[in-house]
Amino acid sequence: MSWQPVQADGLEQILTLLRQSQSPDTQIQRQVQARLESLNQYPDFNKYLVYILTKLIDEQEATRSLSGLILKNNAKSHYEKFPDDVRLYIKQECLSALGDRSPLIRATVGILITTIVTKGSLEQWPSLLEHLYTCLDSPNINLCEGAFGALQKICQDSADQLENAPSQPLNVLIPKFIQFFLHSQPKIRSHAIACVNEFITPRATALMSNIDLFLENLFQLANDTDSDVRRHVCRALVMLVEVRIDRLIPHMQQIIEYMLLTSQDSDDTVALEACEFWLMIADQPICRDVLQPYLDKLLPVLCKNMKYSEIDIIILQGDTDDDENTPDRIEDIRPRFHRTRTRQYAQNLLDNNNPSEQLNNTTDTNNNSTTATPPNSQTDQHLPDDDDDVDDDDDDDDGLGGNADQATEWNLRKCSAAALDVLSNVFREGILPILLPILREMLFHTNWQIKESGILVLGAIAEGCSYGLTPHLPDLVDYLIKCLSDKKPLVRSITCWTLSRYSSWIVHNEVQQNRFLVPLMSELLKRILDTNKKVQEAACSAFATLEEEACIQMVPYLKQILETLVHAFRKYQAKNLLILYDAIGTLADSVGSHLNRSDYIQLLMPPLIERWNLLTNDDKDLFPLLECLSSIATALQTGFLPYCEPVFGRCILLVQQTLEGHGPDTSSDKDFMIVALDLLSGLAEGLGAHIDTLVERSNILPLLERCAQDSMAEVRQSSFALLGDLTKACFRHVHKHLNIFLPLLTQNLDPHHVSVCNNAIWAIGEISIHIGSEIQPFVSIILESLISIINRNNTPKTLLENTAITIGRLGLVCPNDVSSQLQRFIRPWCIALRNIRDNDEKDSAFRGICNMIILNPLAVTNEFIYVCDAIASWEKPPIELHAKFRDILQTFKQEFGNEQWKQLTDRFPLSLKQRLQIHYGV
Repeated sequence: MSWQPVQADGLEQILTLLRQSQSPDTQIQRQVQARLESLNQYPDFNKYLVYILTKLIDEQEATRSLSGLILKNNAKSHYEKFPDDVRLYIKQECLSALGDRSPLIRATVGILITTIVTKGSLEQWPSLLEHLYTCLDSPNINLCEGAFGALQKICQDSADQLENAPSQPLNVLIPKFIQFFLHSQPKIRSHAIACVNEFITPRATALMSNIDLFLENLFQLANDTDSDVRRHVCRALVMLVEVRIDRLIPHMQQIIEYMLLTSQDSDDTVALEACEFWLMIADQPICRDVLQPYLDKLLPVLCKNMKYSEIDIIILQGDTDDDENTPDRIEDIRPRFHRTRTRQYAQNLLDNNNPSEQLNNTTDTNNNSTTATPPNSQTDQHLPDDDDDVDDDDDDDDGLGGNADQATEWNLRKCSAAALDVLSNVFREGILPILLPILREMLFHTNWQIKESGILVLGAIAEGCSYGLTPHLPDLVDYLIKCLSDKKPLVRSITCWTLSRYSSWIVHNEVQQNRFLVPLMSELLKRILDTNKKVQEAACSAFATLEEEACIQMVPYLKQILETLVHAFRKYQAKNLLILYDAIGTLADSVGSHLNRSDYIQLLMPPLIERWNLLTNDDKDLFPLLECLSSIATALQTGFLPYCEPVFGRCILLVQQTLEGHGPDTSSDKDFMIVALDLLSGLAEGLGAHIDTLVERSNILPLLERCAQDSMAEVRQSSFALLGDLTKACFRHVHKHLNIFLPLLTQNLDPHHVSVCNNAIWAIGEISIHIGSEIQPFVSIILESLISIINRNNTPKTLLENTAITIGRLGLVCPNDVSSQLQRFIRPWCIALRNIRDNDEKDSAFRGICNMIILNPLAVTNEFIYVCDAIASWEKPPIELHAKFRDILQTFKQEFGNEQWKQLTDRFPLSLKQRLQIHYGV
């Protein structure tokens, strides 16, 4: 006989709590939550919950559903601790309630079923799939729909389990799902497609073997009357573009026309799925050929979709101008994740005016571009956030609740703007004849929402159409600067973002700089002090981008900039303070030691130190403040000395507290330690030898030994950055600990953890310069890893450069050990370092390579053109290095003989031949 509640009053007590928990009073909610938590100590509590969910059909749906969701959370937290009889009862009751008359209860049961499968496995519930499969053919539509809803959630959460199960259930399930594409009930059709869609990206074998039937039935649903069905059809086609475009190509014309139509669907969720198609197709080689005939139809659709909807404006309070005095809600503030420090020897690339540039990137064995990332590329410029609300909760409430603000996260407007961005990078100025007339109408429209979307369009095409827009940019930038004073806050905020996309053009062209830099800077500073919080945020972000582009060109205006940023400290609510820290830190990074003036320091430091003193050691608002102070300490150098002792001491305390408070594998709150390590790096870099006494009086190095062995990659990354900085600043203290650090560094030369590996390599290079031949016992094991990294395909540029410089430095201090391997790395070494500016690190690396070439000249004979190209990359080599270059080139010329030398150099680009002749007489 099935279980029944033993105590009627116990059941009533739980029902009362569930009803009370729906009260709008947060105090009551908290009390109920605590009471419900306490009931978990009773094993039968979970039976009561499933009983309420499945048996009390006359109870309010909301109460029954809430009971199921609490049970789901309990199962998620400790299902493995449930007694066997409780587990069995829950499973039995879930299956019995699949056909409940309420869609909400059916959905809740489905969530509970998938949670149990996720926490256990399909093997632990062997009858489940067969039971659900059987229910699909039930004449009871509620039971069919409930079973399908549960299957959809299992497919979503446990696709791997289904694909790899020994019984191969997908061989039966997928054909069954495809059969249901043509069911009479739209909800069933929707579930069926959604189930199959989960297996497109993983390329499930059972789906790939039924791909033709899948497409045939999918195409029949293209014009379905149900919006959920159309949405899933679009999603399927978008994923198939990436996975099986070969099957779509014969139908591509019809698919494009369908997606054009569906991108204008009256249901925004359908239009959003369709719009993803343009993003996906843009990455395919066929994009240009298949989309070219449709651009005149597609571009107007994308532009139209970029207008805010009325509901967006209500959610964003777009007509609320003055809200600066309204405190932020806690949920408005997006969690910040600290960006750990990545160390690099040579941070400035050449500006592509190298005379040997004709030796182009096709010679790069690493497939690694040797040109700097364009400042407005997608790697560092993002579409503007409509709203920063993020729902990171991984609970799938499946329509049981939701955050209204989610509508403004990834939406049709953003997707359309992103699609226009990527398509402008494919078609470049070819889209402008279509786009410019549309843009002209939008920008000067009387409806402010259309004008605002036109400014977004202009920002979206900034990178792809930069060349074709050049003749129009003086007028456009002038217009945009005026729009910064528009009466509508959403116009002001989008204008900030769009102008940031053109900041490179303004800053790097002398004529435009003279005309626009000061007006733009002045207007952005006014907007930083805007009365609207959204505009403040956009202006701060745009100003940070301008700072990165302009760098020392900002120096003459530092007083005005600092006065504005300090004023903002007094105005800003909590959320925008975080962005303000970033703008101040970026300013310090951009102008460097120019910030080290007493009047600037007196302006900047008091509000930061006041904030520093207010925050406790467990307040996550410390992260952005510490990041900001790290940049400032590096920039101010000795100007930071008055503040260094308390800052240094607190950082040591944060590291120590984190190490003492957590076991070796606990990652929670290690961000406090990471951000403290990075600020210590900033202090060491900025103060140099002045940090010596602080290091001497502290336990920083024993703590660093522990951090360098942490299981969390980000902790090791920051540890090695700090180790390198301390090596440069006060090596005598580091020296005593090298027996611990050097083995740890060699164990972290794994390029799969790029940033950890990068910082470890950088630290090894710094240490080698200081200890010289003492590093010899470690050279062979280090070198083997470095040679592997420098020869890897698709190695990130910074890692390549650091690897090459460290190899050169090892060759400087242990030339005999390294020169024997010269042939294995000389070509990628030369390519990696040809595009970095002259500096001390490059000097030490090239002196090392010269030592190795002198010891083993035969190793470079076949790659001599690369050696010559690398030598020619120097603008003004130091006297000693210039002499080494001349001797090596003269020696090789003599060894080759005039005839062979002429044959060799005739293959050189003319500019390279001329440079070698002028500077080295060969």
